[in-house]
Amino acid sequence: MTRRIYDAVIIGGGIVGTATAYQLIQKKRISVLIIEAESRLAAHQTGNNSGVIHSGLYYKPGSLKAKNCTTGREQMYEFCERYNIKFERCGKIVVASTRNELSSLYELEKKGTANGLTGLKRLNSRSELREYEPNVEGVAGLFVPQTGIVDYTLVTHAIGRNIIEYDGEIHTKAKFLSLSKSETNWVLETTNGPYQAKLLINCAGLYSDRVARACGVDPEIKIIPFRGEYYKLKKEKEFLVRNLIYPVPDPRFPFLGVHFTRMAKGGVEAGPNAVLAFKREGYKMSDFSFNDIMEMATYGGFWKMAAHYYKMGIGEFRRSFSKSLFTSSLQKLVPDIQQEDLVTGGSGVRAQALDKHGKLLDDFYILERERMVHVLNAPSPAATASLSIGNTIANIVIKNHGHEL
Repeated sequence: MTRRIYDAVIIGGGIVGTATAYQLIQKKRISVLIIEAESRLAAHQTGNNSGVIHSGLYYKPGSLKAKNCTTGREQMYEFCERYNIKFERCGKIVVASTRNELSSLYELEKKGTANGLTGLKRLNSRSELREYEPNVEGVAGLFVPQTGIVDYTLVTHAIGRNIIEYDGEIHTKAKFLSLSKSETNWVLETTNGPYQAKLLINCAGLYSDRVARACGVDPEIKIIPFRGEYYKLKKEKEFLVRNLIYPVPDPRFPFLGVHFTRMAKGGVEAGPNAVLAFKREGYKMSDFSFNDIMEMATYGGFWKMAAHYYKMGIGEFRRSFSKSLFTSSLQKLVPDIQQEDLVTGGSGVRAQALDKHGKLLDDFYILERERMVHVLNAPSPAATASLSIGNTIANIVIKNHGHEL
């Protein structure tokens, strides 16, 4: 079968891959193809996202996360307005449950200010907290007006429609298998046959490290899957949460802790728990892959990470198996929540990059090689930042590889 030669093929049809295609086509009218292993876009991390438009509060000033989140947040709001996608800029509160957390709360405020957030408001008492969330408990807090909610699956499909309108292509059920080289182009073997491209962009998420290795590139990291497990509030208890309620996060761990999120598509989520998944697509506790487990077990960095975080990991697993412990964690924020108020919700799997020293990469990580760009770490706030990340990648392509297109 003879196929056209594309200027760029993007591996992965999540929000980062589609946003990259969208920005690339906007900047330079080249032929772009997205190949996606599943039968639809946004099938994994994007489609199981809690739907928060993050403000940029948590990230180290000057980092890729901080820059892309604050820029991408406003681009996301603008995109949703332009294409009539339902969203709300509802704001959130971050709650200090004890006075021991006050210094960390004020450090968050400093980061947010350094990242350009305006209108941050200190809530210095329980009564001030309850002006925003009448059922919350805490000693102090921070109101963050830039935070919002949206359905990122709807956003991804809207981006996809734009790609098609600009003569880009999206091929689903086309899982990447291997890479070879013709005289002038890359040849990508997939389950949908071969494709040729001048440039390859890897946005494969949970499989980004494996795709890099299949392309002859040492990614210098291993993707470790963490499952985020959620409960939902029963309909009659949704009144307990107005918008979004977060704890002060533990600075030693790259997750934000269990929190409450009012969803753009309806309902209130509570969670997530963060546990090691035993399969890269391990959405259920029973999901298990021998190959995935062996790959982790034979990676030195995994055991270094485990030695550092094992106490916290044990706590997360205990809470995973105990609805009572999960409820207790939520009650620190909203004491009126009872175990019977919670019903099992969905889950998502976070593709977390881990280096050989056992360090969980905190920032976005993009690696360039000859006519290749590999996005190897794009955890939260990647959905919020997706249009900005896509723009960053498009600029890299045009600056460093434009002469080849």
